[in-house]
Amino acid sequence: MHDLPPRTPWATHHLARELDAALAAVREAGSLCHEVGGAVDRGALAKPDRSPVTVADFGAQALVCHALGQAFPDDPVMGEENADALREPGNAALRERVAALVGARRPGATADDVCAWIDRGGQAEAVPRFWTLDPVDGTKGFLRGGQYAIALALIIRGKLAVAVMGCPSLGPDAAVGAGDGTLFAALAGGGAWQLPLRVDGLPRRLRTSATADPAHIRFCESVEASHSSHDDAARVVARLGVKAPPVRLDSQAKYGVVARGEAEAYLRMPNRTDYAENIWDHGAGALVVTEAGGTVTDIAGRELDFSCGAKLTRNRGVVATCGPVHAAVIAAIADLGLSG
Repeated sequence: MHDLPPRTPWATHHLARELDAALAAVREAGSLCHEVGGAVDRGALAKPDRSPVTVADFGAQALVCHALGQAFPDDPVMGEENADALREPGNAALRERVAALVGARRPGATADDVCAWIDRGGQAEAVPRFWTLDPVDGTKGFLRGGQYAIALALIIRGKLAVAVMGCPSLGPDAAVGAGDGTLFAALAGGGAWQLPLRVDGLPRRLRTSATADPAHIRFCESVEASHSSHDDAARVVARLGVKAPPVRLDSQAKYGVVARGEAEAYLRMPNRTDYAENIWDHGAGALVVTEAGGTVTDIAGRELDFSCGAKLTRNRGVVATCGPVHAAVIAAIADLGLSG
């Protein structure tokens, strides 16, 4: 009698339970975000730094934090959002809307429950094992109908261990539309995969592009220029002799595009000397690209250091590539005096 094959390619990995729980949580959060994205009013308000936050951000963080709390009650979560704004009397209607969205998926949940689940993502310091979450990475893209991602990563002793990204508006490849959305998953030392977000489907192993000629690099970069210099990126592209214009898309979906071989490089060139990247903006995507065969460093070629808390304080900017062209990209940045 033969043993049945593993249900998933990662079934025998020691962090399989963590990946399965993360996939289920992100899939559910993606469903909520997709529902909100189809509404005329997406329920946005401005945070103190003027960046927008929506009912989708709050609802997704509540669902993911609750799911992780059920599966791994001792694991803290370092999330982007907190429920302070939702608790303000002037935002009662928004609070009830978030509670209704979450309650449809967690019957019996009250508004107070939902706020408590959101605040479970309030871990501020790095500890030996914790999750980091951006419930809607690319909120501006979400608001305009562009790309966004639910990005979740597990960090163990300062190293990325598990990653899941849900991209509700990204199709299975560049040739088609959003379709059923896309999930990206990765395990440190175990590989990276893609599978449908809104329907069941088999995981497909990801491989980065084998392109080795820097002149043939397909670049992608952020739509928003608030924390990334498009001008500096254009100088790097020109230095490498690349003719094709960069593809601009929001969120960590860029990492997914590099991981599945539809682009060779993603550049995030800092436009301020004092800016440090948030770990939740890069953790999930960085592991997906690395496990697909790519390379991810800062603009000076240093490994990203996730042991410092909420910020990548020991790094400057981010470069993610398919691998073979990485040294050339880092050299071009250095030649232009942009390494900082």
